[in-house]
Amino acid sequence: MSAPTERATVLRAAVGEEPLDVAEHAALVDGPRSGAVVTFSGVVRDHDHGRSVRALDYEGHPSAGSVVEKVAAEIAGRFEGVTAIAVSHRVGPLAIGDVALACAVAAEHRREAFDACSDLVDEVKRQLPVWKRQEFADGSEEWVNCP
Repeated sequence: MSAPTERATVLRAAVGEEPLDVAEHAALVDGPRSGAVVTFSGVVRDHDHGRSVRALDYEGHPSAGSVVEKVAAEIAGRFEGVTAIAVSHRVGPLAIGDVALACAVAAEHRREAFDACSDLVDEVKRQLPVWKRQEFADGSEEWVNCP
């Protein structure tokens, strides 16, 4: 008889201005129950829809921290075999190449880790009240990703 599967632990669910390190998130979730650790790094790119992007600025609603906590808890309870989750979204000014979203999911098996990480990224992007202002090389700007 196998032991019952424990619910995943949310080790980090944060929104803040500090630079993000995906490797730190991966190390945080790794443990003896984990057979797989899957990470995602959402990186600021230099273009959007054919336009050259110079920089981004993310602004978050005051509820953003509690929303990311709720999303992480939902994902933790949704997947059997997932052992730990860490997720952070950065706000404030970001440069090209900076990490805006860092996620790490540990699970007993790779399929659960991949599926949970994918859903975590999708749900954070869908639910998190964070708005992105893109500055383009031509001096124009636009607000995007408003939930």
